Amino acid sequence: MNIETRLAGQSEPGWAGAAQPHWAARDKRAVLYALSLLADVIALVLGYLVATHLRPAENLNIGAHSIIAVALPVFVMFAIAREVQSVDSLESRSVAINRALGALGATALIMLGGIFLFDVDTFSRVGFLVTFATAALLIIAFKVVLDSVATRWLGREATSTILVLDDLEVPRDLAHSVVDVAALQLSPCLQHPARMDALSRIIAPYDRVVVACTYEKRANWAMFLRSHDVGGEIILDRDLLHGAVAIGEYATNDTIVLSRGPLSLAARIQKRIFDLVVAGLAIVALGPLLLLIAAAIKIDSPGPVLFRQARVGQGNRQFSIFKFRSMRVEQLDAAGHVSTRRDDDRITRVGRFIRKTSLDELPQLFNVVLGHMSIVGPRPHALGSHAGDALFWEATNQYWLRHALKPGITGLAQVRGFRGATERVEDLQARVRADLEYLASWSLMNDIIIMLRTLRVVVHKNAF
Repeated sequence: MNIETRLAGQSEPGWAGAAQPHWAARDKRAVLYALSLLADVIALVLGYLVATHLRPAENLNIGAHSIIAVALPVFVMFAIAREVQSVDSLESRSVAINRALGALGATALIMLGGIFLFDVDTFSRVGFLVTFATAALLIIAFKVVLDSVATRWLGREATSTILVLDDLEVPRDLAHSVVDVAALQLSPCLQHPARMDALSRIIAPYDRVVVACTYEKRANWAMFLRSHDVGGEIILDRDLLHGAVAIGEYATNDTIVLSRGPLSLAARIQKRIFDLVVAGLAIVALGPLLLLIAAAIKIDSPGPVLFRQARVGQGNRQFSIFKFRSMRVEQLDAAGHVSTRRDDDRITRVGRFIRKTSLDELPQLFNVVLGHMSIVGPRPHALGSHAGDALFWEATNQYWLRHALKPGITGLAQVRGFRGATERVEDLQARVRADLEYLASWSLMNDIIIMLRTLRVVVHKNAF
């Protein structure tokens, strides 16, 4: 199947036959995390309301603020810091209760410090004790109920596992999903992005992917798993490592753990909040400019304002990127086979300006809001992009590893000046090295620094 057929939404025979869970386990966990945090907050509020029935509300103030107004944000902060909402907490009722009570106890200590600091003589110690004691009892009760809900909804494991069979049969755990990719005529072919995309969509809803494959196929599976945002393992029957990060176990077999996903839950939440805040503010602030550019494109040449193109995103799954159209409609290159040249006659007058100033990238802010992209990350490439005479994934197998995170509007490679046409394989390799460095050392502060450094390279000699 060629790329164009795949992008048109068609599938090769059997590719759609792999069953996927209606609700991914990570989605169920997100709901349970929200319910858990909401229940903890309600417990603290109810504890305060019970205390106000025993003591006047004004005797439960610290300075000019009610104790509950101060305690709630502090409690939520400690709950997040102690990972009250986590896989461990969903799988163990005692862990959930201990962590929640620990967050509540830390909040109580902060409140006592505030009472001492402000020297509140009229503060009701009985009211304080009732507030936190009642909250503690309610938290325990709520955790017991939530544990029952989680068990019924998630089963005995809070994470979901899929066993991928590729010409190798192994004992199975009946609680896990199974897909025979050999029967579906699928494999992690590093020279075939459409198959990578189809296979990636099968495993996307799961947290853990265990692959049973023949010895000859392990190198490709190792590269495939290491480029994904899920935990990946290969079942072992001999001493073979492909960059393993740990040793695991599935049923009666040993496995090598090749990936755990590049970011923790807390890091993913931080990055997503950062993306939404920055993208939302940018869309509001740049709204008039976006409309002005759209009008200029429409006046300058016939055709749509936006250009959509398939790009490889997180987990090697393809998505449609949004850009302001900078080329004449009849000369557009949907697959990106031909790199843009400095004197490219396909570019319109307005297109030349917006490409030079990187304004053509602004619609990608909507990709960020939709969750396809991040503000900072490896730049997504067109499927037909070449480094010299080779397609990107042919130039270096490590190319796929950069897709473990969401692609970004800007990235470490861009602020280092790696932009423009990739006329040599070395041009791509430099970008891939920068992208892998970014993945290995991600932090929110790094994202902020890269975003600020981007302002210096918006106009660049290689932007054409």
